[in-house]
Amino acid sequence: MTTFNWVVTALNCLPNAPEGQDYVIVVHYTCNGTDGTHNASVYSTCSLPVVQGTSFIPYQDLTLDIVLGWIWANGVDKAATEAAVQTQLDNLINPPIISPKLPWAA
Repeated sequence: MTTFNWVVTALNCLPNAPEGQDYVIVVHYTCNGTDGTHNASVYSTCSLPVVQGTSFIPYQDLTLDIVLGWIWANGVDKAATEAAVQTQLDNLINPPIISPKLPWAA
């Protein structure tokens, strides 16, 4: 069974947007997966639109759950990303291509 862990590694912000100070516009994230023996991950970024008139959450009040909710609402397909990590793990367990030792090598 694979365990997935989503991590936000950085946030790019507009320092003085009319909507609020340190308005997040890009999220850097990694989806990690492990089966206990093998590890795999996908790193990417998600651009967020500047939305006027929405309730602004101050930077210091952001949580991982809030930011992950933003990326999943703005084009990051959680299931597809986790499936890509699972495929990497499956390929580590059962490699689709191998390079055996040359038959004439000593």
